[in-house]
Amino acid sequence: MFLEVVSAEYIREYIVKVTFNTGESKLVDLKDSLKGPVFELLKDQEFFKHFSIHYNTLEWKNGADFAPEYLYRVGKTLEPSLEV
Repeated sequence: MFLEVVSAEYIREYIVKVTFNTGESKLVDLKDSLKGPVFELLKDQEFFKHFSIHYNTLEWKNGADFAPEYLYRVGKTLEPSLEV
């Protein structure tokens, strides 16, 4: 099975709650991942908030995206009792 992002919700700062096709939800903090020219605009939190799900992962209007596998790996698993 290929890992896919099925939903995502902006939480705060550079943190997004991401739900995968495995049924798991993770809090993904991307603050330390915004390196390189394509991610420069994402350092503006107002710009960062406005992402969409495109090709089964998060994507921003400037074309920046992260592989679902990366989001899954760096995310912190949410326990059902700790849902945001």
